[in-house]
Amino acid sequence: MSTRDVVRVGASGLRARPLRVFLSALGIAIGIAAMIGVVGISTSSHAELQRTLDRLGTNLLTAAPGQTFTGGEAKLPERAIGMAGRIAPVESATGTGQVQAHVYRNDRIPAAETGSINVKAAHLKLLETVGGSLAQGDWLNSATAKYPALVLGSAAADRLGIGSISPDTRVWLGGQWFTVVGILDDAALTPELNDSALVGWDAAKRFLGFDGSPTTIYVRTAEDAVSAVRDVLAATVNPETPTEVAVSRPSDALAARSATDKAFTGLMLGLGGVALLVGGVGIANTMVISVLERRGKIGLRRALGARRSNIRTQFLAESQLLAGLGGVAGVVIGVAVTTAYAASQGWPTVVPAWAMVGGLVATLAIGALAGLYPAVRASRLPPTEALSGA
Repeated sequence: MSTRDVVRVGASGLRARPLRVFLSALGIAIGIAAMIGVVGISTSSHAELQRTLDRLGTNLLTAAPGQTFTGGEAKLPERAIGMAGRIAPVESATGTGQVQAHVYRNDRIPAAETGSINVKAAHLKLLETVGGSLAQGDWLNSATAKYPALVLGSAAADRLGIGSISPDTRVWLGGQWFTVVGILDDAALTPELNDSALVGWDAAKRFLGFDGSPTTIYVRTAEDAVSAVRDVLAATVNPETPTEVAVSRPSDALAARSATDKAFTGLMLGLGGVALLVGGVGIANTMVISVLERRGKIGLRRALGARRSNIRTQFLAESQLLAGLGGVAGVVIGVAVTTAYAASQGWPTVVPAWAMVGGLVATLAIGALAGLYPAVRASRLPPTEALSGA
């Protein structure tokens, strides 16, 4: 038979049992959709991570107090930020300092209900150095940094129930009212700022008893000098005890999170493979039942001169068409799920071509394996036996 005849005969066999075909193809579709969806969402997440790193850069370093020799909490010198800025390849240096105070929505909130919001003194160049942006309002300037004004991180604003700000939006901090002048967007590289209330460095000293010691120093360096600056940063900010300084690169944390996501992706791909295997068993079951139900037709074709190879080809074609139907549906569903999820997260939609092609190839391979035994069994039926069982 020609290829066209093989496809036509195989399709006619499937049309005779639409519900059974639909359920068998559904099993394959679920497996492929799961695999395409997992790969697509993981790849889209990685693309968003790369886009974030491209936008914010990988040349941001942080220095923070480590531990003393006796296990206590170390402290950075007050002049540490200025000293970091003197390193030749450093483009900008800024920092924050932890303030021992709590912020509340108003002066009626019980003292114990702090909302886990950190109060930090901030240098004016903080937003520029870390690559942050404002969702609302303005950043601190040379005037507001000296008075009771603050900027809230995205999570801090949510916990305080502040969705929007106006000139009279205030919070209760350190026993007095502070005006909220801005709300930050979510900070990917510096998540510690998300749950913080940031006040000016001078205002923190004047109104909140801040001692002026930075607890985190942010350094933006030239792209080709990150390693060199990292090697000398601790000794620069704290020359007397450089071992008590912890230096890190925020982008490394994002890369580590990406590696964790890849491990999770591998697990989900395994589950998708199991679903695909179950779909293959469904195809095999459908084809075996089809052979049993069509013994009379098989015998009649053999009696009219059909060869064993013709019978095998017919049933293999049916299993391949069934698998291909499920595979195409699975790819479409998987791409749709990836697109919807990526859009809801604001990510770019990326579905690798190898995943779609590989999914279709896998379904055809499973269809061939699942249909092989029923096809061989059908071809070996003697015409007389097949006709007598009709």
